[in-house]
Amino acid sequence: MSKKPVVVFTMGDPSGIGPEICVKAALSKKVLSVCRPVIFGDPLVVEKAGILIGKKIHIISGKLDSTELGKKICVMPAVKHKGRLKPGIVSALSGISAMKCIDVALRYALEGKISGIVTAPINKESIKKAGYDFPGHTEYLADKTKSADFAMMLIGGNIRTALVTTHLPLKKVADSITVSGIYRKISVLNDGMLKLGFKKPRIAVCGLNPHAGENGRFGTEEQRIIRPAVLKARRREIDCSGPFPADTIFYFANKGKYDAVLAMYHDQGLIPVKILGFEDGVNITLGLPFIRTSPDHGTAFDIAWKNRASSKSMEAAAILAAKLARKLKYFNN
Repeated sequence: MSKKPVVVFTMGDPSGIGPEICVKAALSKKVLSVCRPVIFGDPLVVEKAGILIGKKIHIISGKLDSTELGKKICVMPAVKHKGRLKPGIVSALSGISAMKCIDVALRYALEGKISGIVTAPINKESIKKAGYDFPGHTEYLADKTKSADFAMMLIGGNIRTALVTTHLPLKKVADSITVSGIYRKISVLNDGMLKLGFKKPRIAVCGLNPHAGENGRFGTEEQRIIRPAVLKARRREIDCSGPFPADTIFYFANKGKYDAVLAMYHDQGLIPVKILGFEDGVNITLGLPFIRTSPDHGTAFDIAWKNRASSKSMEAAAILAAKLARKLKYFNN
């Protein structure tokens, strides 16, 4: 029997719940049944997270060939703090720490040394203070890997939804959508669903305006931009339909009529996902040259370092990463 894939947990913002949920997820029997997790982070921070929940941490060297993987809570040194971190506080130090862990994991992924990455939450204000001009993991990883066609997809309950625009002010969304842009997101979503095991994914595409524009009465983006993109995808034999009113299409997707939904903007797609899967929702970045998933929540500064954070979403993200690694044969040596 082949070894279980090695899945890296990046520590996330050390002032948030990231270290805690990494340690808790690394203890999960369900996670350990499908992969060998290893946390990339500051050993002292991860050790403190272990103490918080009453568990010891095992520090490994720079090679991922330790026999302790999958047996103990393993951490690989990826960063070392040079200052004092404060729980629940935005800081450049926390931002730098979180991003350095991602950079190390990214290098290991591109070198084929790991099977996938599960990123614990980062704080967008902290990484901005640290000098990283990116709104989140998705955009940062796409930029670093020069991935032109990528998409953020969230899974919660029976809903799978990808986004055309991500972390963008609402007033800029209408001017940001294009026929070619929407078509590329449909294509990336279709490819991602195939990798998830759907033989002929049924994709529903949301409109932008109320009632999907009501034939131009409430906006013309549906007629001018979204519908032509859908028709172009259909000509390429992608099973997609729309644009549909966003206030009803998720109901039908939840009932199983569609396998995935493409939303035009962040909250349009994420509200239904988080209603149905707030505790165990998963974020997956489609279009990268490696597997990357994450829990579908933030740094939760209000409960940081209080042993109150649930690791269910982190566990679900790790399990999905491991299953994809097996299916796509993304195995480290």
